[in-house]
Amino acid sequence: MSEPSSEPAVLVVGGSGAFGSRLVAGLVATTTVSVVVAGRDLDRAEATARLHPAGRVRAIRLDAAKITSEALKALDLCLVVDAAGPFQGTEPRLARAAIAAGLPYLDLADARDFVADFVRLDGEARAAGVPALTGASSTPALSNAALAAITLGWRRVEAVSVAIVPGNRAPRGLSVMRAILSYAGQPIRVFRDGAWEHRAGWGLLVRLGVPGLGHRWASLCETPDLDIMPARWPEARSVVFRAGLELSLLHLGLWLTSLPVRWRILPSLAPFAQPFLAVARALDRFGSDRGGMVVEALGRDSDDRPTRATWSLTAEAGDGPYVPTLPALAMIRRLTDPAAEQVPAGARACTDLLPLKAIEAEMSRLRLRTRVDVEPAVPLFERALGSDFAAMPSSVRALHGATGGLTFSGEAEVERGRGRAVALLAALFRLPHASAACPVRVAIRPEAGTELWTRRFGSERFSSVMSLAPCGKGRGLFRERFGPFSMDLAVSAHAQGLDMTVTGWRLGPLPLPRSLSPATRASERVDERGRFRFDVALLLPFVGLLVHYRGWLVPDGEDGR
Repeated sequence: MSEPSSEPAVLVVGGSGAFGSRLVAGLVATTTVSVVVAGRDLDRAEATARLHPAGRVRAIRLDAAKITSEALKALDLCLVVDAAGPFQGTEPRLARAAIAAGLPYLDLADARDFVADFVRLDGEARAAGVPALTGASSTPALSNAALAAITLGWRRVEAVSVAIVPGNRAPRGLSVMRAILSYAGQPIRVFRDGAWEHRAGWGLLVRLGVPGLGHRWASLCETPDLDIMPARWPEARSVVFRAGLELSLLHLGLWLTSLPVRWRILPSLAPFAQPFLAVARALDRFGSDRGGMVVEALGRDSDDRPTRATWSLTAEAGDGPYVPTLPALAMIRRLTDPAAEQVPAGARACTDLLPLKAIEAEMSRLRLRTRVDVEPAVPLFERALGSDFAAMPSSVRALHGATGGLTFSGEAEVERGRGRAVALLAALFRLPHASAACPVRVAIRPEAGTELWTRRFGSERFSSVMSLAPCGKGRGLFRERFGPFSMDLAVSAHAQGLDMTVTGWRLGPLPLPRSLSPATRASERVDERGRFRFDVALLLPFVGLLVHYRGWLVPDGEDGR
């Protein structure tokens, strides 16, 4: 390593924090820039400075909420970096001060509101002739760089799923806990099935397979990518970002405690950050220090073939907390290198300025591994039916050909059985009310090897999850889950369409008596106008007809009348 530079220094606000201290360590290990560690607690800042060679890092007391441009000018800086946070619900005061001082600015913000509002500084940054960049962290910088890399040359990106799953022993402070609790149970705006909708924070619970780590729980979290990715890839029909806690006790516990917020019993969990943090720290000795990140895309590759591409990262031996600092480190390297391509003046998110290879280059000194997996994306029904899938009419194949998500609209007639038992069961499963003719919309979204079917009859909606029957059960066998109940289905495909029959039912994993099993008459055909037609009747022993709905569907955007 060469001698420290005599050029102006890089100011790292929050440089003694969980991420800021790792960013400082990266700067000292891989660059020649001098670093100023700043924070409101001078003792902590000085303790961080003492970890590094004398003269290379110095410490100052600084309150980012009160800093002025004049104070920044007096520090002889070349760049201002905010690694402090939390960024949720805050104003970009430090960024404004840096711009006014004529200094480039960079932060590690992963707060959706902060990153979305940051563009308001664009005029000021352009007038000052300096770049001001936000989001140089795991999200949105790294996630967007990974997505751009694995879909390079694709004709269309149809669906995106991102997940971050740190190890249980990863350091977490009060600000991180407050950030998570600020959105848990709160409505989050998310783009799914070609439309914006609101879903509960820490909802959309799934069990994800993470290469190198096995399976972990993950839930919806609020990040800038929920806005940025649908804008950068406008043909994508769904973009979901999840986060997970390694210990099921913690992850599912947070999911349960978010329910009062979802039900509007509590306004927010944020005031309980201290006790939540105490519980998390009490369980620090459990779990591991291994974490990871997954970016998955579904779409059409350069040859128009249905494709699934996945970029994954595995962090070993406690190196996971370095990952959020790596995009910032790569961008600081570019901003301070006179030979590098100049970053244009203006304020924006750090999403198209760093290729994935530049961020991955910062991983060489750490125990981090990345891999890319690309495979054909075969629809669920085609996997189950094999060669019989091709025998069906094209309109039926089109509806069951979802690789990145499909939506269909049309019209349906709904008949409901009579009696209190029917009304109770229909309400439990949110089945539609009787109607001579109502608009219907069906969204089919592949997710973790299954398909989520969401059916809307007028203003009513109900969903189910379709999956393959357990291994070894045979060809054309499915399992459809409605909440805790599921039905085993036998599907036969032929030149006229397909037919389904119920072969059993379950409560969770437990089989229920066949004598009480629901029966179904379900068929899919094509009418004389080439439209997909469905006819589904569900009957129950001792009750009779539960619901019978039939109608037609065409792909969204087509007029089927």
